[in-house]
Amino acid sequence: MLNKQLKKSFLIFGFGFILVFALDQWIKYLILGGLRWESEALSIILVFNRGVAFSMLSFLGDWLKYLQIFLVVLMGFLLIRQREFFIRNDYVFGIIFGAGFSNILDRFIHGGVVDYIYWHYGFEFAVFNFADAMIDVGVGILILKMLLSKTK
Repeated sequence: MLNKQLKKSFLIFGFGFILVFALDQWIKYLILGGLRWESEALSIILVFNRGVAFSMLSFLGDWLKYLQIFLVVLMGFLLIRQREFFIRNDYVFGIIFGAGFSNILDRFIHGGVVDYIYWHYGFEFAVFNFADAMIDVGVGILILKMLLSKTK
C-alpha cells in the first residue's frame, strides 16, 4: 500500500516540480529577452542576484551554488526517509524543489539568479522572482498545514 502511495506522491511531486520549474524559466526567458514594465507600485526589471535573499552570502561566489546543491540533495535524502511526511506534502515539496532548482540553474547559466519583480510602493523591497514567491508559498502551506493539524 505504501509503495503505491509513494509512487503516486512522486508523480504529484514531479508534476509540481516541472510546472514551477518550467514556468519560472519561461518568465526568466522573457525577462532576459527584454520584457520590462513599470507602474507606481511595481516594476519588472532585470537584476542578477549573486547571493541568496537580500544578496546575503554573495561573498561565497561560485561556492554558493555548490553549497545550495548539497543542501537541496541533503533535504531530498532526508525527505525520502520521512515517507509519510513526504506523502502528505508531495505537491508542496514539488513546488519548493522546482523553484529551488530553477534558481540554482540560473547560477550555473547566468552567474546569478535572475530576479525581476521590484516592489517600490510605500517602501522599497528587494528584487525577487516567481521561484522565490513559490518557495514562500510552499513554506507557508507547510506551516499552515502543521498549525491546522495541531488544532485537531
